[in-house]
Amino acid sequence: MISAYQYRLRLTKAQESEIEKWLDMLRCQYNYLLADRFNWYEQNRCSINSCPLICNLPDLRNNPDYFSQKKTLPQLKKDRPWYKVVQSQVLQDCVKKVDLAFKRFLKGDSNGKRSGRPRFKGKNRYRSFTFPSLSKTPIDGNILTLPKFGKVKMIYHRPIPEGVKIKTATITRKADGYYVTLSVQDDSVPDIIPIDSASNPVGIDMGLKSFLVKSDGSEVPIPQYYRKAQKRLKKIQKAVSRSKKGSNNRKKAVSKLGKAHKKVADTRKDFHFKTAKGLLDDHDIIAHEKLNIKGLAKTRMAKSVLDAGWGQFLSILSNKAENAGLVTIAVNPRNTSQNCSNCGTKVLKRLKDRIHSCPKCGYTEDRDVNAAKNILKLAVGHPVSSKAFRVSEPVGGVGKKPTLNL
Repeated sequence: MISAYQYRLRLTKAQESEIEKWLDMLRCQYNYLLADRFNWYEQNRCSINSCPLICNLPDLRNNPDYFSQKKTLPQLKKDRPWYKVVQSQVLQDCVKKVDLAFKRFLKGDSNGKRSGRPRFKGKNRYRSFTFPSLSKTPIDGNILTLPKFGKVKMIYHRPIPEGVKIKTATITRKADGYYVTLSVQDDSVPDIIPIDSASNPVGIDMGLKSFLVKSDGSEVPIPQYYRKAQKRLKKIQKAVSRSKKGSNNRKKAVSKLGKAHKKVADTRKDFHFKTAKGLLDDHDIIAHEKLNIKGLAKTRMAKSVLDAGWGQFLSILSNKAENAGLVTIAVNPRNTSQNCSNCGTKVLKRLKDRIHSCPKCGYTEDRDVNAAKNILKLAVGHPVSSKAFRVSEPVGGVGKKPTLNL
């Protein structure tokens, strides 16, 4: 299994200047290779319906791909000798970035979803480069040895386990400094436990009133880090807007704004890791809803949904569970908040109705706890009925496709 370990770098002024030099050269090469792709694409395509009878044919040449563009790198170093300071595999990785961006634009990813037209990288927009291979023992204490770059000092706060192989190293420039992300291959992952032998399964219902509610009735309060920091962010944003473009004061204000946003993102991510660890320490199987987060982020609740960070949390939970040999199961969220977890009858409720009360069996429970129990039943294979129970009182505002359980 591939895992990532991120450390902050303690660089000298000379090393910071060298990294900025590499980033700028790689940015220029990225833009040049991307322009070459676009030139071929524009010259060798025609409209969908028809082509003009009289047109100027360009010089015929093969479609530039990863291998053909990679072959141009030796000539690049001859024509522009200053590129010799950049490690060869780092330049090849730049070609790979162009190839990936252009393929996603034309063909789409593994799911067939196409990305937008790749953009040229402006100044300070190219923020990272990758060393695809390292030596067998690149770390000595808190010193990391990078090919052709040399030794760099890092804050080694989290030791890498013995027996794992370090595959790649990515240097990234962020708002508050430089970081290195080490990709390691760990083959000592325990076997995943069978679902039948799980001792303490649990279902969780994600929400905005509480971050999550478990099927046993306990809940995790939602922190709302962004909303709490909005006043401070607004003040810094005003300073950015009032500064003259290109001035040093604007650069300082932009840097301060970036650090403030990064602090919000870091505190949210720390909360997600701690919440995931608490769940995995107490439960073998965790069932959750397969939410359409991108769709929910386009509604009027977008700010609250993005502030909660459900997507990041579920990704962390899934990765940590796989490392521990535990199981996470995503179930269809349809009718999980409407069905009765006791008898399976569908009891229609509006969004403001926070208590589930079944007229058929008399079961009364908090709406979110009832939904969490339904999620757990769906995960372990118990069918949940969706036959609606007709009540005498009219129920309004019930959507046909409930996708959010608050």
